[in-house]
Amino acid sequence: MDRKKIIVTIFFTFCIIMNSFGDIKQKKYDVVIYGGTSSGISAAIQCSRMNKTVLLIEPTNRIGGLTTGGLGATDIGSKIAIGGISREFYQNIKKYYDNPENWTRQDKADYSESRNRDQNDDAMWTFEPSVALQVYKEMIKNESIDLVYNKRLLRNGGVKKGGTFITEITMESGEVYKGKMFIDASYEGDLMASAGVSYIIGRESNKLYGETLNGVQLDKINKTIGNRISHNALHHNFINRVDPYVIKGNPDSGLLPYISSDPPGIDGEGDNKIQAYCFRMTLTDHPDNRIPFKKPENYNELNYELLFRNYEAAEGPIEEMYSYGDPLVPWINTPMPNRKTDTNNQKGFSTDFIGQNHAYPEASYEERDKIVEEHLNYQKGLMWTLAYHPRIPQKVRDVVSQWGVCKDEYTENEDNWTRQLYIREARRMVSDYVMTQKNCEGIEVAEDPIAMAGYGMDSHHVQRYVDVNGFVQNEGNVEARGYPPYPVSYRSIIPRKDECSNLLVPVCLSASHIAFGSLRMEPVFMILGQSAAMAASQAIDENKKIQDISYPKLLETLLKYKQIITLPVH
Repeated sequence: MDRKKIIVTIFFTFCIIMNSFGDIKQKKYDVVIYGGTSSGISAAIQCSRMNKTVLLIEPTNRIGGLTTGGLGATDIGSKIAIGGISREFYQNIKKYYDNPENWTRQDKADYSESRNRDQNDDAMWTFEPSVALQVYKEMIKNESIDLVYNKRLLRNGGVKKGGTFITEITMESGEVYKGKMFIDASYEGDLMASAGVSYIIGRESNKLYGETLNGVQLDKINKTIGNRISHNALHHNFINRVDPYVIKGNPDSGLLPYISSDPPGIDGEGDNKIQAYCFRMTLTDHPDNRIPFKKPENYNELNYELLFRNYEAAEGPIEEMYSYGDPLVPWINTPMPNRKTDTNNQKGFSTDFIGQNHAYPEASYEERDKIVEEHLNYQKGLMWTLAYHPRIPQKVRDVVSQWGVCKDEYTENEDNWTRQLYIREARRMVSDYVMTQKNCEGIEVAEDPIAMAGYGMDSHHVQRYVDVNGFVQNEGNVEARGYPPYPVSYRSIIPRKDECSNLLVPVCLSASHIAFGSLRMEPVFMILGQSAAMAASQAIDENKKIQDISYPKLLETLLKYKQIITLPVH
């Protein structure tokens, strides 16, 4: 082929590619979903199965959110409340691990985790992040879904509305996506906020909704809720008498890093602060797959002085320094298949970067990236400290130094660390129905259920402060367990009618801080995403606002697609 023909061929090939891209850019979809989280994937699959054209927009280069980002120890609450696509995902996880060839670093018989002990269970509830990603991609491959990566919403002026209807959304990179219905499945609620929908950030006072577990948590006395105990403030805190000052006993020397100089507030009153974030780490002790923890280049020993002092404050043997959980290491190291873990925060100084995320929900993308990087550097430094620093007890170092990040996980990142920050809470919509503690306790029951939630109410710590005695404390922890599954209202995932008529919000749904602490589990987000897709499809078919569709008809569809709306009667 001569030079001229080669140039012509290249030109026409380029035109075809650009035209294809332009088709996606200009195409109007039935449903546009922002956020390729577990909820967004579930919603997209359901839209496809109801023969709706659907676009799934993922702001990063990886779909699946926390489910593929390290949270392999599924917070279930109640397995019988999980149906539909959510259960289908966990069934597919089981099918993967039923294949002996997929146990490459461990014999299946050697793996045990309490979530999977029911031999009659049709699903598996723990998994490697790479496997979750593979399963999601397989599920998407079988559907008609347009998926775009690395497209972030233009948050200032990027949502165009006609009256109360969103007509199109614009990305930072200029793409314009049009739709009849929109679903905000992001952890941050950026589309919701940009569409002018009411929301709240932080903790409500107990008085607002007649709750007892909301607001500031200073009371260290366990609270009795009905016939159950809520462990507030007591857990995940410091040993008594840990000094907060750079020079012990000298307030003039200044506070150590990450301690607030502000008073913590009054017990039960609200504020605009949010519970801590961390990374759910995927670790391994397999010598062929382990990358030892590395000391960050910007490591600052002072950032971990509170950790040192907390160990040094222990009286008696180190094994007795905590009465709660593993006495040695400040983590929950839950085993995943193939000698990996889902490692989470535990105790007073751990992976939660307490108080350092309060600006995140409203921050610009650049500011969020900085917050994520600060969390990453903090956690990398923490793990190196626990593994190798001489001021850490030898027994702790002996345990932690056996572990490291995995060579075969997050391979798109040079350091093999996840980049999915555990955004436990950001914005929460305020709609005509707010899920509260009373729903979680069964005192109030939603009349228009689209899902069931079954996890206890909980909150991680929110702030670190100096108490009246001059010692450091964490504040914000709540743990209220033992309640049966409860229904989630349809109205809690749709905005007020006068604010937006074609948007559904299955992740940043309308809930109080403490109720959201029960609702914010990945299986529930998947269920709510699927239910949101059914409602969106019905609104299109009925040519109605999302607030005006027939609930009895929606209920029929929910049941058709195996959503669990009520518990079986035995």
